[in-house]
Amino acid sequence: MGIDEVRRFNRTVSQRIGALNDAYMARDRPLGQARVLWEIGADGCDVRVLRSRLDLDSGYLSRLLRSLESDGLVVVEQNGADGRVRTARLTRQGLAERGVLDRRSDELAASMLEPLSESQRTRLITAMGEVERLLVASMVEVAVTDPRHADAQYCLRSYFDELGARFDDGFEHARSLSATSDELTLPAGLLLVATLHSQPVGCGALKFHGDEPAELKRMWVSADVRGLGLGRRLLTELEHQAAAYGASVVRLETNRNLTEAIALYRSAGYTEVPAFNDEPYAHHWFEKPLGG
Repeated sequence: MGIDEVRRFNRTVSQRIGALNDAYMARDRPLGQARVLWEIGADGCDVRVLRSRLDLDSGYLSRLLRSLESDGLVVVEQNGADGRVRTARLTRQGLAERGVLDRRSDELAASMLEPLSESQRTRLITAMGEVERLLVASMVEVAVTDPRHADAQYCLRSYFDELGARFDDGFEHARSLSATSDELTLPAGLLLVATLHSQPVGCGALKFHGDEPAELKRMWVSADVRGLGLGRRLLTELEHQAAAYGASVVRLETNRNLTEAIALYRSAGYTEVPAFNDEPYAHHWFEKPLGG
C-alpha cells in the first residue's frame, strides 16, 4: 500500500533536483561528491561523523573523499589528539567550490518557487517541511540494546538530567525505584534505544515480573527529534515486547511535570489507577491491558 506513490514521488524529486545528471549543478562532479563537500563545511568534520550523518558505507565514503582529495578540494588528516580519528577539511579551492554549489542551490530552489503563486509556494514549503519530518522519522532505528552500551548510557544520563531539570525539587537517582542494568537485561527486562544517523536519540525500558504486570521505565526522547512521533513508536514497541514476553498488563508511574508523557499515555489507552508502588517522584500511576 502506497509503494507506487512513494516511487513516483522519488522519481519526480530526483529529476527536479538534478540527481540524474552526472554533473550536479552544472559542476563537473556527481551529487554524492557535492553532498560530501557541503557536509564537511567550513570548519571540517570527523570522517566517522560524516559517515553517520550521510548514512554512507565506509568504503564508498572513502572513495568519495579520495576523489575530492585528488581534485584538490579536500584534505583528510589524522587528529593530533587521537590518531584513530580522521578529519576531513576543505582546502581554499574546496571552500570556493562549496560557495558555488551554495549559490546554485539557492538558484535551484528559487526556480522551483518562481513559477508558483504565493499560495502555491506556501503549500509547497509546508508540504516539504512535513515530508522532511516524516522522512527523518522513517530513518530512526529502534533496537533492544545492552544497557551498558555507550548509546544506552548516553540516553539514561540524558533522561536523568532532564528529570533533574523538570522536577520541582530536582532528581536524585538513588532515591528513585531501581532499574539497574541487570534489571534491564533479558530475562529480567530490556532496554530499547532509538538511533538516528547512528546517534542515540531516545530510549524506553521494561522490567518483567513473571505473571505480574510489566513495568515501563526510562522513557526519554531527545529534544532534537521531538515532534516525529518517536515517543509513541517507543511506547508501542515496548507494549509489543511486553506481550511477546508474556505480560498481559503494562504499568507505569510518572511525575506531574511530565505533561507531554501523561498526554501520550492517556491517548495510547492507559488508565489512571491508584498508586501501586512507593516511587517518591510519582504523582500519577497508569495501567493498560495488552492484547485486548
